[in-house]
Amino acid sequence: MSTSDHGTIATNDEDVVVLYRGGRLPSWDQLDSSQQLEFQQQHVDLMLDVAREHRLRDMDGYRLIAPRGAWERFWAIAFPDLDGAEAWMTAEVAPPYGRYGHYEYDLARRWRPDSLSWLPTRTMDASEKDPRSVPDLSVDTGSIVVLCFSRWQRGSDEVAPDVRGDDRRRRRLQEVAQEHGLMHGEVFRLVGSGRDGDLVWVLEFPDLAGAEAWINAEVEPPGGAYHERTYNLARRWAPGYFASWCSTR
Repeated sequence: MSTSDHGTIATNDEDVVVLYRGGRLPSWDQLDSSQQLEFQQQHVDLMLDVAREHRLRDMDGYRLIAPRGAWERFWAIAFPDLDGAEAWMTAEVAPPYGRYGHYEYDLARRWRPDSLSWLPTRTMDASEKDPRSVPDLSVDTGSIVVLCFSRWQRGSDEVAPDVRGDDRRRRRLQEVAQEHGLMHGEVFRLVGSGRDGDLVWVLEFPDLAGAEAWINAEVEPPGGAYHERTYNLARRWAPGYFASWCSTR
C-alpha cells in the first residue's frame, strides 16, 4: 500500500478501542419484566464500576437499521489501556445478564493518516444525567450512519497508486462529504484482522442521500476494484444517555 494510505497514529489517539457487535438473544424475552429490570440494573452498575475504575474515555453506540441475526448494535468503547478493554469485555459477559447476549469483539486503535485529516469529528455530548438510572432508550433519527468494514484486495499493494486511482478516490470522497454535509467521520484500525476486514469506518450523514452517495463513491472504479467492503446502515443509539457514562471518568 502507498504510504499516503497509511499514517502514524498520533499520541493522543493511543486509546485501546473495543469494537463490539452485540444484541440480545431470544432467551431474554422469555424472562418476565421484573427479572429483566433486575438483571439490567445489575449489569449497568457493574459496567459503570468498570468505566470509573478504568477511566472510560468515550463510548458511541449504534443500532443497525436492519439487524443481522443476533447482531443488532455496534459499539466503539475507548479506554486508555488494554487493562480497561479487557475488564470491560470480561464484565460484559458476566452472568446473569451476560447469558442473554450475543458478543463479538475486536480490539482497535483510532486511525487518522494525513490523507484523512479532513474528516470532521464530533464533540462528545455533555450530560448531567445519572447513568445508573436507565431511561427508555431509542435511536437518534436526526442522522444516518454508515458502518463500513474494509480491507485491501490481495496484491493491491503491487499496483501503482495512480493505477489504483487513490487520489481520484480521495477527491471524490471529499466532494461527497462537503456536498452532503458529513457530520462525523472516524476510522479504526483493528489489532490484527477481523472477519470483514482490518479497517472500520464510521460515517455520519444528515440523511440517506449522503450515505448512499458515499457508498457509491467508494465502489466507483478504478479504486473500488481494489477493496473488499461490507456496509451496514445504522442510527446513533441513545447518545444523550451514554454520554453520561463518560462523566464517571
